[in-house]
Amino acid sequence: MLKMTLTIFATVLSLVCAPATNGAEPAEKAAGQQSMPTPKKTGHLAVNGINYYYQVYGEGEPVLLLHGGLGIIEMLGPNLAKLAEGREVIGVDLQGHGRTPLGNRPIDLAAIGADMGILVRQLGYEQIDVLGYSMGGGVGLHMAAQVPETVRRLALVSTPFAKNGFYPEMIEAQAKVGSGMAEMMKETPMYKSYAAVAPDVTAFPKLLDAMGDLMRRDYDASAAVAKLTMPVMLVYGDGDMIRLEHIVDFYHRLGGGLKDAGWMRENMSKNRLAILPDLTHYDIFVSPKLLETVLPFLNGESGAKSWAEAVDGK
Repeated sequence: MLKMTLTIFATVLSLVCAPATNGAEPAEKAAGQQSMPTPKKTGHLAVNGINYYYQVYGEGEPVLLLHGGLGIIEMLGPNLAKLAEGREVIGVDLQGHGRTPLGNRPIDLAAIGADMGILVRQLGYEQIDVLGYSMGGGVGLHMAAQVPETVRRLALVSTPFAKNGFYPEMIEAQAKVGSGMAEMMKETPMYKSYAAVAPDVTAFPKLLDAMGDLMRRDYDASAAVAKLTMPVMLVYGDGDMIRLEHIVDFYHRLGGGLKDAGWMRENMSKNRLAILPDLTHYDIFVSPKLLETVLPFLNGESGAKSWAEAVDGK
């Protein structure tokens, strides 16, 4: 049961691959991982009572990067580094995670989503792309629904829109998450990455309690999905913890997969769905397949040619 519980955490568990050192600077190199880029800007911004820590990397069109639960900004490791080669990446430690204190309110995805809309404006961005993984995807979903004018394109990775999107055994295990697990997690990458950067490592049990409270609550963000106006891409692993039926339902709600796209792609949805082979919820965020799939969408590129164009050599 312990092994099972430590490997699921629903939308919030992830194997953090790139721990950071104490303070604002990311780790130069974690064991077995490539070097992380140095952020050009770091700091804290107080939004609705939460003092969010952020880092900015690279140059180019801005993209907000939202990590998974029990992770930190550097969680996506090589994908963050690759993304920063051609984009300006704004990473945020979400409420209670990493260098952002928990504060005095419950962890709530809709509330954090509202915070992100304010935060990017405070940083001077009028419109950005958003790439969110797992819990971060839930935050990005609510941000885009509440302030759609702020989000140009939205990419959600391993993200359900409702609690019933998880397999039943995952939901059962979510209910067990809490501070009682803190000691047994000391050797996990979730704790190690947190301890490497958190101002107060003794707050980790409180984070587990807050995350357990989040996961025990029922939720359904169907109303938020209906408010999305920008192009949306959904990305999952074929071994994800999200049920395939839920993935298809999500895509249908976005208007995708309802009819044939047509000979000339005239019925093609503006939204996209990708199910990546040989990947799970616990490794998709560090796989090079993720950025290879998502980056063209974020850049507004397709590259797809019709049969006629291929035959004519266009």
